[in-house]
Amino acid sequence: MSYVAGVDSSTQSVKVVVCDIETGEVVRSARAAHPDGTEVSAQAWWEAYTSATAEPELLDGVSALAVGGQQHGMVSLDDGGALVRDALLWNDNRSASDARDLIDELGGPSGWADAVGSVPVASMTVSKLRWLARREPDNAARTSRVVLPHDWLTWQIGGRRSDPVTDRGDASGTCYFDATTNRYRTDLVQRAFGHDLELPRIAAPDEVVGETDAGIAIAAGTGDNMAAGLGLALDQAAAVVSLGTSGTAFTRSEAQTHDPTGTVAGFADATGSFLPLVCTLNGARNLVATAELLGVSLAELSALALSAEPGSGGLVYLPYLEGERTPPLPDARGELLGLTLRNLTPANLARASIEGVLWSLAYGVQVLQQQTGPITAITLTGGAAQSEAVRKIAPAVFGLPIVVTDTFESVAVGAARQAAWAFTGALPAWSVPVLTQHDPTEREQRAAVVLDERYQKALHEHFPSTRS
Repeated sequence: MSYVAGVDSSTQSVKVVVCDIETGEVVRSARAAHPDGTEVSAQAWWEAYTSATAEPELLDGVSALAVGGQQHGMVSLDDGGALVRDALLWNDNRSASDARDLIDELGGPSGWADAVGSVPVASMTVSKLRWLARREPDNAARTSRVVLPHDWLTWQIGGRRSDPVTDRGDASGTCYFDATTNRYRTDLVQRAFGHDLELPRIAAPDEVVGETDAGIAIAAGTGDNMAAGLGLALDQAAAVVSLGTSGTAFTRSEAQTHDPTGTVAGFADATGSFLPLVCTLNGARNLVATAELLGVSLAELSALALSAEPGSGGLVYLPYLEGERTPPLPDARGELLGLTLRNLTPANLARASIEGVLWSLAYGVQVLQQQTGPITAITLTGGAAQSEAVRKIAPAVFGLPIVVTDTFESVAVGAARQAAWAFTGALPAWSVPVLTQHDPTEREQRAAVVLDERYQKALHEHFPSTRS
């Protein structure tokens, strides 16, 4: 029996899964923690990987591996390949003003959307380049090469035998790579950083780019969202909605999106196509906050929510407790609207908190459709999707067929699937572990329309900037 391995090098930890190359079944796994913070030495990722793979049995029989990594992080290297400074991660917001400056310098958001499909925010690598040039000129002068987290870890695993490589999926999150032409926009690098940088070669999605000391083939790897798309077997006209601490919604497209508002990121995927994506900031933490307010566990919150009628008796919970990215409301705060003596009950509040979080993702899917065309089905995944109430309420919010996946490491499994593709020359058709499937009833479809109208009205009244 032959195996492949997938590595998910995320913000919090590294997860390694070993999969049967024929079926995708996970036969072994391991993990190790990463340091907290938004600024981390890349060396810590290598130490975590070596710790996770220390037991020789883990990779026994593995023919190939690939890395799926957190997007956008800036790893700066000098002429000899040494780290210049700690990596700034995607969640480091110190370059927010640099993003705004870069947008203005290129004539506004549409200039960036036209050029690379996305508009800079603090997360994007291009904004971090400007920050480094502006705030740490000595470090910037020492920096000759910039790579992304997955690029650097892939390079380390391969023993640095050749120059670093990347893939078009992860490169598309830098805001200086045009995924339509598959070329770096070196003019944008120069604009941000002040001079040219060496950038990793774009490898083909099914390319073997090196091997480990033990002779395991290494595939190109990709960004975490792109790897998740592979792990979930994402297809066109469907969207993945991932509900964790925050939330994302993305779909597969044959053409790149160029959203001038910046709401939809025009990413590439890991297959040669595209992965338009929206991100929301308010996910499972809102449900935890509501449970704590009501003095109940998350399981009790779920039961309370299911005891209430759809629509929560008219309560509207705009879930922007942490500001929001979709819609772009960075300074917003949450709103609880429509309160009456009759509807102010723990059950209605519990249900409204879930309806509000799910609606914010349904709103993201609507925005996505404006760029990609109709979306006819939802794959719901992520930790919060394991809540019974979330699973049962979702059809009456989205009004679309819902597939809920069982808990599995979709990023790591997606990376393993890419490794199998590179090793065998064919992308395997692995099954996705499905927990539930549900087609909305007519009642649920009507409820979704009513709920959307109610939330859209509240959104536009309380946040007038969202009116079209």
